[in-house]
Amino acid sequence: MTRRTVRIAMNGVTGRMGYRQHLVRSILAIREQGGLDLGDGQVLWPEPVLVGRRAHALEALAAQHGLTEWSTDLDAVLADESIDIYFDAQVTSARVEAIKKAIAAGKHVYTEKPTATDVEGALDLARLARDAGIKHGVVQDKIFLPGLLKLKRLIDGGFFGEILSVRGEFGYWVFEGDWQDAQRPSWNYRAEDGGGIVVDMFPHWEYVLHELFGQVTSVSAHVQTHIPQRWDEQGKPYAATADDAAYGTFQLAGGAVAQINSSWAVRVNRDELVEFQVDGTHGSAVAGLRNCRVQHRSATPKPVWNPDLPVTEPFRDQWQEVPDNAEFDNGFKAQWELFLRHIVLDEPYTWDLMAGARGVQLAELGLKSSAEGRRFEVPELSL
Repeated sequence: MTRRTVRIAMNGVTGRMGYRQHLVRSILAIREQGGLDLGDGQVLWPEPVLVGRRAHALEALAAQHGLTEWSTDLDAVLADESIDIYFDAQVTSARVEAIKKAIAAGKHVYTEKPTATDVEGALDLARLARDAGIKHGVVQDKIFLPGLLKLKRLIDGGFFGEILSVRGEFGYWVFEGDWQDAQRPSWNYRAEDGGGIVVDMFPHWEYVLHELFGQVTSVSAHVQTHIPQRWDEQGKPYAATADDAAYGTFQLAGGAVAQINSSWAVRVNRDELVEFQVDGTHGSAVAGLRNCRVQHRSATPKPVWNPDLPVTEPFRDQWQEVPDNAEFDNGFKAQWELFLRHIVLDEPYTWDLMAGARGVQLAELGLKSSAEGRRFEVPELSL
């Protein structure tokens, strides 16, 4: 096998998502499997160069995983002609400037979402990338999850008939940080630092709905900060200025309606941290991160409303589990592999900065809808 090396500047890998999902479970996992098989006797070998602000953290990560290259000087890394790809997993507020530098340096770009803090900033990145002739991608990991891959299999097979509605429930209780440590960083709850559940999750809902059910044509949302005070990593109280819950209704092209609740102030009474129920004329499904259950119309029970008697129907037992029928890899890793193949083999790839801009647009309109108390159409974006 001929080894072909691609060098990736990975910025933000000292953070939770950048480290766990992108460095360890994606890039290092590809190396552990011997590289990415490109066919024709070629294997792609990703070589990460760790980038960040904290030298001691970068040095420790590199030593832990047997890596030799790290830097706190982004400009110097981008000036290195051997660097092929720039990856960004920083906080949102730092992302635009860094990606602009990478584009100006002629690097291909792969980035976490949201790509910017507003839609104009996101579109500007897409224009700059187009004009520079570089390749670019945005992380849209949810559609690579086993549960949603099974859901797509059902859609492609015509299981639902006409899809009528989608109902999503996402979230869990994030501890305030006083009597138990919070599971998420404090900047997530400060609007001035780019925090908020709308800017975090509405970009996810945009591509999930767009890819599986149809383009979002309108949005109506109610946004709230349920927990007004939290405690940071040093145990100091701070005002939570960002929203921690959002209740959205989305009209989809084709007529289906989606309702998705997102909250960091909800206790979980479901099988997985996110679940989508899809109801159609011929059948329904409930899909989570890994599992998917279905109920065909031929096996649908006939409940009768009677509040005076205890429920006797075992409703949850009347659903059938969808089999795996395949081996599912980590969703982040699966998308990384597609992007790397796009870079070196020019294979088709649609999850680009323009797709990222649609996610930012939906978040922006969701916040505007809540602030003004009305529904907004979602116009087509163009460069």
